[in-house]
Amino acid sequence: MKDVMGLIYTGENDIHLGELTSLRAVAALPIAGRYRVIDFQLSSMVHTGIKNVGIITQKNYSSLMDHVGSGREWDLHGKQGMVILPPFLTNSGMGVYTGILDALKSNTNFLARSKQEYVVLTNSHTVYNIDFTDAIMSHIQRNADITILYNRHEGKNIGRDGERDQFFTLGDNEKIIGMEIGSGARGTCASMKIYIMKRELLRQLVEQGGASGKHYFESDLIQSGINEGNLQVYGYEYKGIAWQIDSIQSYFNFNTALLDSDFRHQLFPADRPIYTKVRDDIPARYIEGCECENSLVANGCVIEGTVINSILFRGVKVQKGAVVKNSIVMQDAQVQEGAEIDHCILDKQSVIRRNGRLIAPAAYPIVIAKNVVI
Repeated sequence: MKDVMGLIYTGENDIHLGELTSLRAVAALPIAGRYRVIDFQLSSMVHTGIKNVGIITQKNYSSLMDHVGSGREWDLHGKQGMVILPPFLTNSGMGVYTGILDALKSNTNFLARSKQEYVVLTNSHTVYNIDFTDAIMSHIQRNADITILYNRHEGKNIGRDGERDQFFTLGDNEKIIGMEIGSGARGTCASMKIYIMKRELLRQLVEQGGASGKHYFESDLIQSGINEGNLQVYGYEYKGIAWQIDSIQSYFNFNTALLDSDFRHQLFPADRPIYTKVRDDIPARYIEGCECENSLVANGCVIEGTVINSILFRGVKVQKGAVVKNSIVMQDAQVQEGAEIDHCILDKQSVIRRNGRLIAPAAYPIVIAKNVVI
């Protein structure tokens, strides 16, 4: 795996996540009590043995850069480690990428400088915990041009945004003979948007796409290559958890799914831990008289009130008489004395003042933006 490099594209359209991504990229979105979405992509690459990783950013990447830092937490701070690739502004380009192909065109120098033969190219809005070794070996054995990881979509385990949906039709030996993209796409083989190919082939595709005025990696290059028979594209089925964070509802459902111990054990197996930025803090404190049931509570929290079926990030305070039900409360937020929230998402440093009350239906959780006081 020393001959494999990684590329993570973090510039996905995030309009369906509203306030959650107004100040941060999807890759920097806090999940699971102490992690960010990008922790799962980086950790998967590290467990595969990939040591050269490029992170392509587009906008709102300050929070992401603060989180990943030098890459030390993932052991990616050596000579060939993690490289942040910020928006590339020129006289002819304003650094705003239409999609992955535009982003790659602006970062061809990174591809040219890298020495590895193969590349794993992935998005940053899908949560998974994968060792890519088997998929890479399958790619080599089949002599494929491109291998795309997919999972069997059964209406669960993965949030889906119709604008981004990609489904395959498979032939013999998992060869992809048809590909549908967009809101009308239907099928059971759902793309995880993880692509394995030779680095030089990726460079050639990017250069050809740029010369032809193309912008979209999946439709302009891969889908047309399949239809015209110019590319030998194969699928590789991943049978674990792959959850696409593409809306407020999918974000809420993913976090609440973690309250199921079987789901947690699948996503966090003992042999593949997920690494993240360390924050030194005291253990969570449960004050006499509090009630806590079926919840994930991170270190640094102080619980004086009631917490039921909820996810509490680091440093959260639930004061005496406060009730937190079926909610996600991010880092350093406060629910003050006598307040009640149900089916809510509180962003970092937000405050629900004394005796405040926010109740929402399960299908439409209320989102309180960062640093907002209610």
